[in-house]
Amino acid sequence: MRSGARNSITDVRGVLVGHEQRLDEQWATGTSVVLTAGGASAAVDVRGGGPGTRETDVLEPTHAVQQAHAIVLTGGSAYGLAAADGAMRWLGEREHGFPVGTEPHEIVPVVPAAVLFDLPMGDWGNRPDAAFGHRACDAASATEAREGNVGAGTGAVAGSLKGGTGSASAVFTSDVLGSEVTVGALMAVNSSGSVIDPETGLPWNPHPGLRAPSADEIAAGKRLGPRPSRHGTAQRPVNTTIGVVATDLALTKPQCHRIAVAGHDGLARAIRPAHGMSDGDTVFALSTGSPAASRERDSDQRLAGAEARLLDEVCAAAADVVQHAIVRAVLAAEPVGEVTSYTRTYPSARE
Repeated sequence: MRSGARNSITDVRGVLVGHEQRLDEQWATGTSVVLTAGGASAAVDVRGGGPGTRETDVLEPTHAVQQAHAIVLTGGSAYGLAAADGAMRWLGEREHGFPVGTEPHEIVPVVPAAVLFDLPMGDWGNRPDAAFGHRACDAASATEAREGNVGAGTGAVAGSLKGGTGSASAVFTSDVLGSEVTVGALMAVNSSGSVIDPETGLPWNPHPGLRAPSADEIAAGKRLGPRPSRHGTAQRPVNTTIGVVATDLALTKPQCHRIAVAGHDGLARAIRPAHGMSDGDTVFALSTGSPAASRERDSDQRLAGAEARLLDEVCAAAADVVQHAIVRAVLAAEPVGEVTSYTRTYPSARE
């Protein structure tokens, strides 16, 4: 298994990513959009005890709508769900959506969304609105690979360190298909748990490009206080890590749901503890492969008997890319106010 060209979710064919953020003395928040304007099979799995979501019921495998046209990840707590309005408007202006009439413009875009709690990082009332979602769609591209203080992760905090937005991808040759499959993840990390083991100053699982930091840096990391805010006071314990896993393999909604479930395995590897009552941990899954390709695969009885094994291959990759995307988010983050970052706390860890 190898990383994709950009080691980003945009390595998955048919996926565009756009970010909009504002970071200054009064603002630290933003919105990320994973855009699949032509539609993609979609599902979601919510594990945290305090989620903030929109349009997740429509993704239930038994429900009628089969595809989503964008996924919105945003700061601003429940207020930030307004960003999805802007993404819907952007898609509607371009006639992308679920058809409900006979005319091309008679559509309803399907835009599920999830939020994280970053309100203490800016002035109260400064949170994403519909304009953030619209501008994030305007900025969406197949080459977007920025990480850290961008999009939904702009005001994120992970344990005692600055959180952020991270992405990763993997390309592997399927033993079942004999062809390459790409899986990618985009994660916004605002966790109550830590991504870093305080005893070692390293992520809980090995991550390339890092070495053990100095003993003095490890000691300094242990002295960091509870979850900080921009101005140094402890935040209320309201958190959330949210993200999207995508693959270019053609999958059904129930199969996408298994991918979302597997994404949480990667989340729990990277963040300890995870899925707490104050977390709203939510993972969406998207399949950009064509339904025709799926039907062709299913028509081959030899391959149909190996569907479970094929899905296991993708699930294993999904867990890995989510784990790596979370770590990359923290490694790329920069300090905001009195919230320090990994690179500031453990400068000698970079090889």
